[in-house]
Amino acid sequence: MGNLHEGHLSLIRRARKIASAKGTVVVSIFVNKTQFGPNEDFDSYPRTLERDMVLCREAGVDILFAPRDKTIYAAGHSTFVVESRLANRMEGASRPTHFRGVTTVVAKLFNLVQPNVAVFGAKDWQQAAVIRQMTDDLIFPVSIVVAPTVREKDGLAMSSRNAHLSPAERKQATVLREVIRVARAFVKKATTPLPSAALHRKLARLVGEQSLAKLDYIEFFDSKSLEPAKRVSRGTHIALAVSFGTTRLIDNGRL
Repeated sequence: MGNLHEGHLSLIRRARKIASAKGTVVVSIFVNKTQFGPNEDFDSYPRTLERDMVLCREAGVDILFAPRDKTIYAAGHSTFVVESRLANRMEGASRPTHFRGVTTVVAKLFNLVQPNVAVFGAKDWQQAAVIRQMTDDLIFPVSIVVAPTVREKDGLAMSSRNAHLSPAERKQATVLREVIRVARAFVKKATTPLPSAALHRKLARLVGEQSLAKLDYIEFFDSKSLEPAKRVSRGTHIALAVSFGTTRLIDNGRL
């Protein structure tokens, strides 16, 4: 959705490696209104297209596709693509229309660009899983590649929304990464699988120690099926969402 940072640039580099010098790397930039809820930050979402164009040019992007709203959503638009199994929990529970907007716009972009490969970031783990499911179900001839999360020096996952954090919020936002670190430590130390409810309580208390943080969810699940895990062990995936004022951040990791 633009406002590119090093995390996005790492996806471009991954795409170039896959395509090689002979291939074509396309970057789409589109702030997609249908994936925002009525009280979310669509109007204030950072739009830095001129800067993004420079970064894409420097990164060796062949085509920058930045369509207008009316190109993607013509007057009278009434068709949506809905994934109904993976999209209902976590982000889907907190943002009920979010994934409907994501799958719809990605399906449109796939149709318009017709890529062989599409690269997404692991920070949005559930999103990548939903897109892969949609791609398989609708038989899009596209391979989905999920590239690693890129982090700031203090461990906070890079996000365009980080710019909205106040200095005090930015300092406390590292609690997302700390929750994953602590969860990994518990799992590594345990000799048997841990009850997810008990581990959730311990991690929720850790978030609660940050005065500016408001926990949305912490969930444990299978990394491929996204099925909830009642007991947590090595290989279980963790995802969480935490708000700081009006800024909502997500992160995830494999335990």
